[in-house]
Order: sequence, then C-alpha cells, then structure tokens
Amino acid sequence: MVTLLNTVDTGHEDMIHGAEMDYYGLRLATCSSDSSVKIFEIKNGSQILVADLKGHQGPVWQIAWAHPKFGSILASCSYDRKVIIWKDDGNWTKLYEYNNHDSSVNSVAWAPSEFGLMLACGSSDGSISILSCNTETGNWDYKKIANAHTIGCNAVSWCPATVPEPAFDARAAKTPIVKRLTSGGCDNCVKIWKEEQDRWVEESRLEAHYDWVRDVAWGPNIGLNRHQIASASQDRHVIVWTTDDMIKWTPITLHTFDDVVWSVSWSVTGGILAVSGGDNKVSLWKENFDNQWICLTEDANTSSNLNEQRNL
Repeated sequence: MVTLLNTVDTGHEDMIHGAEMDYYGLRLATCSSDSSVKIFEIKNGSQILVADLKGHQGPVWQIAWAHPKFGSILASCSYDRKVIIWKDDGNWTKLYEYNNHDSSVNSVAWAPSEFGLMLACGSSDGSISILSCNTETGNWDYKKIANAHTIGCNAVSWCPATVPEPAFDARAAKTPIVKRLTSGGCDNCVKIWKEEQDRWVEESRLEAHYDWVRDVAWGPNIGLNRHQIASASQDRHVIVWTTDDMIKWTPITLHTFDDVVWSVSWSVTGGILAVSGGDNKVSLWKENFDNQWICLTEDANTSSNLNEQRNL
C-alpha cells in the first residue's frame, strides 16, 4: 500500500504542474499556471513557505534542483518562452534568465554534477538548448540543437555520468566522459544526443510510440553494464528501452494504461519506475528476474495530472 505521509497546501491559485524535492529531501519546490514558483521547508510533517518567486509571465511547466555542490539553485521553465535560474544566497534571487527560445519551454533538467553546472531545456519550437555556467566567473553560455523534434520537444533527461576505463594511450590518464541526453517530442520519437567535438549530434532515434512522447527518464546507473530509458506517451504506453552497447536499444512495453501517460520517474537506484497519467493514478513498477515488469502498488487517489496543461 502507498501511505500518505503529508499533504502540502501550496496556496497556488491555479493548477500545479511540478513538485520537486531537493537533494536532501528538506525543501519542496512547486510551480503552477499562476506563473509562480514556491519553495517550502519540510520539517516534522509540516511545511513553511520560504519563497514565492515571481518572474514568469505565463504558466510554469517544470522546475529542477541543481546538485547542492553548486549551492541552492533551482531552474524553472515556462510558456512565456523563458528559463529562469534562481539562487538562494540568504534570499532567493534571479541568477540568470535565458530567453532564446521562440515558443514555450516545456522541460528543464540538470546534467550530472560531474559535467559542471549545465542545464538542458526542451522547447515547443523544436529545439533543445544546453546552458552551461563558468562557476569561477559566473558567466553563462549556451549551445542549441536546432530542429531536435518536429513540432516540439516535450521532455529532456541526462544520461548518468559513468567512469570510463583508462585509455591505452599513456599520454592520457583516461578517455573523456561522454555527455549524452535523451529527449521526447511531438514527432513520436525518443532521441539520444551525444556531444562530439564541441557540438551535439543525434546518436540514436528510438521509434515505437505512435503519438506524442510526453516524458522521458534515463535510469540511474548502479554499476551494471546496461542503460535504461523510460518513455511515456499520449498513446497510453510506457516503454522501457534497454541497451548494453549504446547502439542497439531494445524496447519493452511496460503497460497500456487507460489514458495518456504524462510522467515517468526512476527511484534513486533505478529499480522502481513511477508512472502517472490522465487516469488520475500513480503506479509503481519493478522488473523481475524474468525481465517482466510487475505493478507493485497503485494509488487511485493520488492526483497525477501535473503536466496535463502543458499546452504546445
């Protein structure tokens, strides 16, 4: 059974689209169609509003906490075509604003901390932006993957940073860690992007969905010689893609749900996948030893339509 631990009265004046705990599970950030981002301290079953961030002029679709090694930093993206990066230096203030998209920005995701302070942003203009910060100077730079998805990009997620084997070349200590991310879009595709020679190129195109891909989540890597990506679609399917060589990806349809699937999220170790959708349910899934996905539990009373109003 799923046990309800706490209910947070956010005070938002419109639909909530995102709710994210920070790295230590001590603060909760929420975002809403009321154009605001709110931050709460969670202590002993109660919550205290510590910040009500105003900076967007449209619905805020998603929020993402950066790794705490960079300080208290939160990113938000909105229908107003902007990405805002907020920082807590005693008071929450705007650290950086990015407004180089031509349409709604639907998704933001921080890269593994090993890559530095780096953020991927997916937009309805079809492009993906990769923002990076020089933490010594505080200057921000960006690269853009133009035409990443026809009609629009709905979701982005980073590949975990894994330590490569030492290179044979004695002049090099080890081969560089390759940066990869995955994205899902309105072209019904899941794509894998790889950084090569200071630019981002399409490495793989995964085609099995027959409607818009609404969310993607690259599973954590706990030392196994394989990678997994979960994708959620308006076709009511969740697909888990698996590879052991980054070349051939094998799709397994986890389940056909009763309505559009909006969101997928892995547990910290990657063993459990949470799924939420238009059926107003959250379900938890685990892969057994026969490579079959089993539903562990289901909470029909948990509202899950966080992304339902992500109009493109």
